[in-house]
Amino acid sequence: MKDTGGLLEKYQVLLLENRALKKEVELLKAQLGIPLMQKGESQASPQEKIRLFMSLFKGRDDVYARRWENKAGKWGYSPVCLNEWKPDIYRKPAGKCFDCSHASYAVLNERAIEDHLRGNITAGIYPLLQDETCCFLAIDLDGDTWQKDVSILREVCIDYNIPVAIERSRSGDGAHVWFFFEPPLPASIVRRFGSALLTSSMNKRHEIKFRSYDRLFPNQDTIPKGGFGNLIALPLQKKVRENGNSVFIDGDFHPYKDQWAFLYQIKKLTESDVNRLIKGLCNGNELGDLQITTGDEVKPWEPSRSSWSREDVPERIELVRANMLYIKKAGFPQRIPVPAQRV
Repeated sequence: MKDTGGLLEKYQVLLLENRALKKEVELLKAQLGIPLMQKGESQASPQEKIRLFMSLFKGRDDVYARRWENKAGKWGYSPVCLNEWKPDIYRKPAGKCFDCSHASYAVLNERAIEDHLRGNITAGIYPLLQDETCCFLAIDLDGDTWQKDVSILREVCIDYNIPVAIERSRSGDGAHVWFFFEPPLPASIVRRFGSALLTSSMNKRHEIKFRSYDRLFPNQDTIPKGGFGNLIALPLQKKVRENGNSVFIDGDFHPYKDQWAFLYQIKKLTESDVNRLIKGLCNGNELGDLQITTGDEVKPWEPSRSSWSREDVPERIELVRANMLYIKKAGFPQRIPVPAQRV
């Protein structure tokens, strides 16, 4: 009679060795930049999916936010603090988390991402890294015209061979248009790239006003004093995904059947790619650079007097003075250029 106990023991030892070797292979692949999944492999392990997800949606990993909602229906996002609700320490109502001397932020690790993907929490990440670079750009579109605006953006991306991922928002009434970078790029360059994309899209179809445009993520070139910068909710949260939202969609606005296979094939842009695309999208005139002209040439930052009159300008104009002078565009016709000038 065979020693079944001994065979079972050997099997368990081999099983543990196999698992350990798999983890070593995954770690080595991550260090070498080798994809963790094979193209179209929808049955990848949870660990492989989590690592693929984290290789794309990379923000600060020393802090992340979690969505909350109270009984009155009010909701928001707050940094996850390990000292939250501890007696004699928790003073959240008295001030901001950033100013708290007892703040001890939870790190964004694989467990937190798994909780998000399984629907246990809704996590938000801060795109601006501590060196003021970022790994992705997301354009936020909301409102009645979001599908038309997304279609034009997608057309521009196809024209310029720009890899793009379009996520239907949590509400289903908007979208996040994602672009990914390797290595992380300065936020100023990334935001200039986003502005160039929007400008090129509006020039492509003049009847499209892009009223759905809300903002860019990141929303700042530099980390604001006393904060982390704006955050963005991560996609593919299970409870929201079950309603057909927070998923990636194709050109007909249908979710991809295999979300992970779609994410696997997404390519990242380099800094040289982005600089080249900015010049192409802007026809050689990068946004923010005032080109000196001579003779009778039209200066792009000066309005043509024949195109608008004083009656077209709102009676009241709101300005915000920060690192630049920002002019709110509400009430201005599209044909009137509204610049932002340094002060």
